Amino acid sequence: MTAELPWRPVAGGVEIAFRLTPRAGADRIEGIVLRCGRPWLAVRVAAPPVDGAANGALIAFLARVLGVARSQVSLLAGERGREKRLRIDGADPARLAALIPSRD
Repeated sequence: MTAELPWRPVAGGVEIAFRLTPRAGADRIEGIVLRCGRPWLAVRVAAPPVDGAANGALIAFLARVLGVARSQVSLLAGERGREKRLRIDGADPARLAALIPSRD
């Protein structure tokens, strides 16, 4: 894992920078990647990037693994791109860190 994290605490939750890959075999967190010197949380979803399906799958997946309601996850930036910023109200940064696969 990198020294910098792709999320930061905000009032009531966390804001996370994602690098999303649609049309994967399954929904999963890949780990932290560096792109242009900035950390991103790499996530794959099975949904295609059509009519917001991949964004919806990302939001549903994150809500499920972090134990929050879908309504607590909001897309801040990156609706049409692979790089996105989301805010998750009520999310615990420690729980998020525990979901990152180790690179041992």
